[in-house]
Amino acid sequence: MRLLVVEDEARLAAALQRGLQAEGFVVDVAGTGPAGLDAVRGGGYDAMILDVMLPGLSGYELVRRIRAEERWLPVLMLSAKDGEYDQADGLDCGADDYLTKPFSYVVLLARLRALLRRGAPQRPAVLSAGDLSLDPARRRVTLAGAEVALTAREYALLAYLIRRPGEVVSKIELLDHVWDASLDTAPNAVEVYVGYLRRKIGRDRLETVRGAGYRLTT
Repeated sequence: MRLLVVEDEARLAAALQRGLQAEGFVVDVAGTGPAGLDAVRGGGYDAMILDVMLPGLSGYELVRRIRAEERWLPVLMLSAKDGEYDQADGLDCGADDYLTKPFSYVVLLARLRALLRRGAPQRPAVLSAGDLSLDPARRRVTLAGAEVALTAREYALLAYLIRRPGEVVSKIELLDHVWDASLDTAPNAVEVYVGYLRRKIGRDRLETVRGAGYRLTT
């Protein structure tokens, strides 16, 4: 397995390289964001360990760019920033896991092995169906490049549908996943919000499949 460590603290980068090599990995090190991006673009890595605070290009932006380029190698993000929003930002940008410094090397190895077991399926940071795009990190929806303003419920409905483009999704499934299950929500609430969403993204993009549910077209 070939790993890329992108870390600007030289002592930590060297320690990670030595430790991972002792585990049998082939390890390359990059000390800046742009150098890490160039290395990933060169290809051949099975996973990347990525610091957040890097010179030239932050870890957040680096992982966002590689996901936009459809590069799916697993990314384990390291950071001294341990706030819940910092971790959420890293995961929303496209990282697969987030470990705060100081960390246990045993835990780092275990998380790395877990990522490698999962492989590298496609998991874009920005979801799309045709010219319709949804960026969960920024909670931003665009249609043919133009931003679309959605209410919280409209956004939640689209976020669920865009993860299953071309598939028929039933009303019951939408009620279960988009509405609060503890509330007594009428089934026609789905129809109402589908109507609202259609007015904003276009009727032809959200089809009704009679007796079955709705389908977001690609």
